[in-house]
Amino acid sequence: MRTIVNLLFEAKMLKEIPRSGYHFLGAGKESVAEHSFMITFIAYAMAEMDPDIDALKLISMCLIHDLPEARTGDLNYVQKNYVSPNEAKAVRHTIKDLPFGPNMARLIEEFRSAETREALLAHDADQIAFILDLKALSDIGHSPPQKWLPTVLQRLKTETGKLMAQKIMETGWDEWWLKNYVDRPK
Repeated sequence: MRTIVNLLFEAKMLKEIPRSGYHFLGAGKESVAEHSFMITFIAYAMAEMDPDIDALKLISMCLIHDLPEARTGDLNYVQKNYVSPNEAKAVRHTIKDLPFGPNMARLIEEFRSAETREALLAHDADQIAFILDLKALSDIGHSPPQKWLPTVLQRLKTETGKLMAQKIMETGWDEWWLKNYVDRPK
């Protein structure tokens, strides 16, 4: 039980680690844990849209895909040109002595290899979370996201991800609020 509790404390550390790419946007911020929640929620929606997907695998993969960052930190695309985190070592150390550690390692490896349908959807969920943030920032008047959105949109691999992103780009970030709460007749 102690190794499981230590894993929980390690996962909790993701709440304290900022995602480093937002520094280049000049606006927005997010912890690795917030990011993991968002892509897991996106994966849940994707799994509901496609009953042939192994929902538990997809959601689990999204939940733990960045767990190694509790040990390595979050490196953005520029930093990765100069520093290579030893994620395999971080995973080995994280899962050591965990009864379900091999399952975690398999999920992280499957995510990294991006060959299965679930892994491709997980990668798309990862990008869609960023697209949501960029769209919201753009909608409230920040211009840098307009430079980033075309590149991020091109990273999508699945039809589900592309359709979701298209609808995001056609929807105002606050439409859900305006539709349901602002000046709503009582």
